[in-house]
Amino acid sequence: MSDESRIKVRFVIEGLGDAEGEFARFLSPRTVDGLLRRLPLEGRAALWKEEVYFKVPFGAGLEKPRSKVDTGAVAYWPMGSAICVFYGKTQPYSQVNMLGNITGNLDLFRKVKEGQRISLTRL
Repeated sequence: MSDESRIKVRFVIEGLGDAEGEFARFLSPRTVDGLLRRLPLEGRAALWKEEVYFKVPFGAGLEKPRSKVDTGAVAYWPMGSAICVFYGKTQPYSQVNMLGNITGNLDLFRKVKEGQRISLTRL
């Protein structure tokens, strides 16, 4: 894969630190491109099982939807207009568009508290 198809991103969690990730265009090209054009994005953390998600000012429909994800997956949840990070064995509440995965410091998401500020930037 070329550098253009895999885009490095950083999640900054208020009071906790940074985690690195990678978006892959082939997973959901329209969703990935739409979110990248809006970076940096920021939201407040919400928790569901072993998932951290935050609402973003972006809307997209289902694109290559999935109802099962691997640990470390990053996805966009159309029903909630949110970016989701799956740090454990949890499956999505409803179908998601895959964005990529966390490549460094995944355990940071286990420490996130409801309402903490999360920002997403391109590296």
